[in-house]
Amino acid sequence: MKLSQLKLGEKILFGVTGLIIVFAVLSFIMLEVYRSHLDRPMYPATTQFDFSPEGQKGSRLFRTHGCTDCHRALRNGTNQGVSLDGIGSKRSLDYLLQFLKKPETIYETKTMDHGPTKGAAYVAKLPGEELHAIAVFLSELKAIQGSADARLPMPERSGFVDEMVKIWAPDTWKKERRDLREEAASPK
Repeated sequence: MKLSQLKLGEKILFGVTGLIIVFAVLSFIMLEVYRSHLDRPMYPATTQFDFSPEGQKGSRLFRTHGCTDCHRALRNGTNQGVSLDGIGSKRSLDYLLQFLKKPETIYETKTMDHGPTKGAAYVAKLPGEELHAIAVFLSELKAIQGSADARLPMPERSGFVDEMVKIWAPDTWKKERRDLREEAASPK
């Protein structure tokens, strides 16, 4: 089919589609050039870790047992399930170990794929030593305070948050609730 045989509307549609594709390709190239010239990562890691020998073993088991088929940890795996980066800042080793043994009992609700007859039910059937190593690995995935994966907010004060609390929180708020930023700032 020749270009001259196309109707005006078809020419416009193909022209607009072509422009969008060219724009997308050029944008991708420009982003990659920009990223390659940065002296720091474009998307900084918000999970820090210093694995113990058992945590290293747990990391290997996490990958070899197929946990990365559904979960992401250390920027490895998929986003099909919950991202586990920073989970060690939110959950204790004991909680994680108990969850791996009896997910729906500990989580107190049905899970997507961890129930007794579901795909990831094999995890609860792993030997106790392997479950413990995986739990240690997960507990050592700590989030940088203030990141999206962290339990605690940024340590410094935020004028925006302070103003929102002042506008929206009732007067009794400070008496009834504690400010997590103050908890984060206090020395331990």
